[in-house]
Amino acid sequence: MDTARIQDYAIIGNSRSAALVSRAGSIDWLCWPRFDSASIFGAILDPLAGGRWQIAPTAVSRITRHYVEHSNVLVTEFESSDALVRLTDLMPVCSEQYKSHALVPEHEILRIVECARGVADINVRFEPRPDYARRSIRLRSVRGLGIRVEDGAELYTLRCDAPLELVRDDSVSTQFCLHAGERRIFSLGYDAHGPAVLPPLGAYSEAALERTTTWWRQWASRCTYVGPYKQQVIRSLLVLKLLAYAPSGAIVAAPTTSLPEHIGGELNWDYRFCWIRDASLTVHELLALGYPDEAAAFVDWLLHGTRLTRPRLSVLYDVYGELPRHEEVLPHLTGHRGARPVRIRNAASSQRQLDTYGEVIDAVAQMCRLGASLDMETQKMLRQFGQYACDNWQQPDHGIWEPRTLQRHHTHSRVLCWTALDRLLELSRTGALEGIPVEKFEQNRQLIRRDVEQHSWNTSLQTYTQVQGGDTVDASLLLLGWYGFANPGDLRMRSTFRKIRERLEITPNLLYRYEESRRAGEGAFGICSFWAAEHIARGGGSLDEAEAWFEKLLRYANDVGIFAEQIDPTTGEPLGNVPQAFTHVGLISAALAIEQRRSAEMNITSIDRIGLPLEGPEAQVQL
Repeated sequence: MDTARIQDYAIIGNSRSAALVSRAGSIDWLCWPRFDSASIFGAILDPLAGGRWQIAPTAVSRITRHYVEHSNVLVTEFESSDALVRLTDLMPVCSEQYKSHALVPEHEILRIVECARGVADINVRFEPRPDYARRSIRLRSVRGLGIRVEDGAELYTLRCDAPLELVRDDSVSTQFCLHAGERRIFSLGYDAHGPAVLPPLGAYSEAALERTTTWWRQWASRCTYVGPYKQQVIRSLLVLKLLAYAPSGAIVAAPTTSLPEHIGGELNWDYRFCWIRDASLTVHELLALGYPDEAAAFVDWLLHGTRLTRPRLSVLYDVYGELPRHEEVLPHLTGHRGARPVRIRNAASSQRQLDTYGEVIDAVAQMCRLGASLDMETQKMLRQFGQYACDNWQQPDHGIWEPRTLQRHHTHSRVLCWTALDRLLELSRTGALEGIPVEKFEQNRQLIRRDVEQHSWNTSLQTYTQVQGGDTVDASLLLLGWYGFANPGDLRMRSTFRKIRERLEITPNLLYRYEESRRAGEGAFGICSFWAAEHIARGGGSLDEAEAWFEKLLRYANDVGIFAEQIDPTTGEPLGNVPQAFTHVGLISAALAIEQRRSAEMNITSIDRIGLPLEGPEAQVQL
């Protein structure tokens, strides 16, 4: 059986775990109870052995799908000459999300299949393969309680509002006929170390669908963005919310592992963890769009996780702020479209990335600008981070892109050490942080700036470089303006952007992350391409240029508005793990920058028209 392509997947979830649903109505990836738990369905990584749960008509000529507006409830429509079949997939929201005292399953998938026109034969395949298909299981039919999968202390229960027949001891395969107006409801629940919660289907399922749709719509309605890209911004926000682990506030990079950056290649990594490098950008977008609670929860998780390893910061943590175990290869899985090895966990957790200090401290500073206060323990930790930055900024590291090679003196890492000290000095000036060695932090901040301007600037190439004394460029250099180290409109940044386009732009508006990516056969990096649109909007070009760049990037989303990590420059197909939080953060950030630029230009035009002098932020815009 062929594996669906990366662009064929949509996501459902409830901020605890997530499932990927293919266009063919097959759940090919599900990990319970957490994002980083072992899979029960893994056909996305091995179509024969991985396991799946498919519901689809036998005859199909056209497939379309969409999310119910401003929600994460997925609807797939299968059309043929004889029938129209509609499949609705969701993970119902949990009890505390809708503030009810009703007892509901903590982990459940509801699938409602209905015939809207004609007559259709429906096929169901249910093939659970727990622990990445490393353990054999037996299914058991229990009268009135559906099909049970007992896996140690874990119990999976498949139910339907019509009888299910167990034809094999490790799977369910059945077919039934639906006429117009008829439907069937399926529920898969998960329970561990306790009694299973199995509410009756029917009225409960209808209520769960309505409750879940309403909850997502109410959450999305808080978005304060009012520009022309509202649909894309809200979809990106909904993706981020799906990737947030509600019990802790952590946000995982992606819900999948080992989806390849190069089809058939070895660049396959596990992204079901929380990267510190995402912190500052993610918090900024959540705050800018009216979600301070989510931003605060993420920062709280950051501070909790980093306390456990301070003053050293790990590159990534699990959803509870713990360090993952060692990376492991699963040789029994064939990989997505033959891309091996399949990996679980990520060895990057042992790398040194100095940029993480700037990310954490900048995220804290953003919260403090809105009035957050810091307890004494957090202040002590921030002072330790500042001291660490002073003592280590001259050291090499692995850098933002985590190459498994020797450490180097990365420009982006130096600038983020500058950012760490700059924000600590800001917190001190505003009274949010006490007791820092102001003179030492100021001196090191100046030393870092001098070092970057002297050793990260290549005079002959007229560009900032990926590493000090080097002659290659890196898309992360576009963030020098984002962090306030440089003005996107100044001569050095404009010249750097020209060199980045010359070296890293594959096809119009798609950028590699750095020059080694071309040699490695990777795709264009999604967030880097959005960084370029934002750089232009922030002063590196005109508003029209920024919008044109941004709108071309939007075309690379799949049919339900989801982006993966990378984009194949030849075919436009997505590559890497999906959906990728970092790419959607980049989309939001670029949309906000474009709208801010538009507002600034409108204000300038209005003020110029009545002949008043320019003052305030509008006067700083580079046109």
